[in-house]
Amino acid sequence: MSKTAFIGARILPIESEPIENGTMVIEDGIIVALGSDIETSNCEIVDYKGKVITPGFIDAHSHVGLWEEATGKDGADGNEMSSPITPHLRSLDAIFPEDMGFQDAREGGVTTLGITPGSGNLIGGQFAALKTTGHIVDDMIIKEPVGVKMALGQNPKRVGAEKNRAPTTRMGNAFLIREAFYQALDYAQEWEEYQTKINAGESAKKPKRDLKLDVLNRILRREIPVWCHSHRADDIRTAIRLADEFGYDLVIDHATESHKIKEYIASRGLTVVVGPLITSRSKLELRDRSRKTPGIMMKEGVRVCITTDAPVIPIYALRDNVIAAVREGLPEDRALETITINPAKVLGVDDKVGSLKVGKDADFLVFGGDPLDARNMVLMTYIEGKLVYSATD
Repeated sequence: MSKTAFIGARILPIESEPIENGTMVIEDGIIVALGSDIETSNCEIVDYKGKVITPGFIDAHSHVGLWEEATGKDGADGNEMSSPITPHLRSLDAIFPEDMGFQDAREGGVTTLGITPGSGNLIGGQFAALKTTGHIVDDMIIKEPVGVKMALGQNPKRVGAEKNRAPTTRMGNAFLIREAFYQALDYAQEWEEYQTKINAGESAKKPKRDLKLDVLNRILRREIPVWCHSHRADDIRTAIRLADEFGYDLVIDHATESHKIKEYIASRGLTVVVGPLITSRSKLELRDRSRKTPGIMMKEGVRVCITTDAPVIPIYALRDNVIAAVREGLPEDRALETITINPAKVLGVDDKVGSLKVGKDADFLVFGGDPLDARNMVLMTYIEGKLVYSATD
């Protein structure tokens, strides 16, 4: 039989109401039927009576496979700090699919990751959305690039000081980013003038290709959003100021003090990717970190994602960060949105993952009870209809 029906469970589709005693039919890794009264006579049956089924979880911002666990410096490939401006780099070229973090992800129910370069550079490179199973990274990719990493605040300042080059101040951070985009605008004009002459049948010297400026112009054309690492409220304002100046799409990464300017962020319709929530305050920028932030921002009408920043927090603890936020005011009935449909939307992959819906990939989890009860572990993880983790194995 080519179809499999998972029956009897309480199904939480996320974008629609829970289905009691539900049925989900899978064919070729895709959900082909979902509901409470589904024909299953031509299906292989898997009975999950008494269980709860949710979509696979998504961490929009992680470094799994870029900072390989248990390897030290030899496995650290997330920051190419030879220059502060490196938008032409791609996380795809450094992700190690055998990293133990991918198995941890499956055990924690994380089926999709946004994997991004680090925050040592002002503009650190392009990142990808991919599934958490596979041996060849190209086959794991859902979409690439999904964004370009930018960073403000302490990290690029610190790296500049260590390397005795700019930037060493927040003024330097903003200036170098601004300078790079103006260079990209000049570069685009050179190409436009060249193409105009060629189209008119005139001779013209072809401009030299610059991969860095090509990517920055894709940002300016709003083909790729910027994800800006910004903890403090003043850095968040600078991120927004720069986006306003150049007209590109913006996501606020970490957003530690976003609750201080919640109305300002909400008025811009921005998404915040908050976290990690259960770390120590290891630097000044985290002094006002609060587990209340996701709830505050969601109640303000902001789209909220929660992240582990793995391996800062182990990727299997993504759900634990959500549970911690629920204790501090994140609405329980919407909490799973922060690690399912919201990150799927901001990564631009919600046509495939993020909720349980006919036509989407069959990425789902099986729990023994309420997934927001920390005592209930992930029993089964499925990616594209295939069992990739079982707690009983």
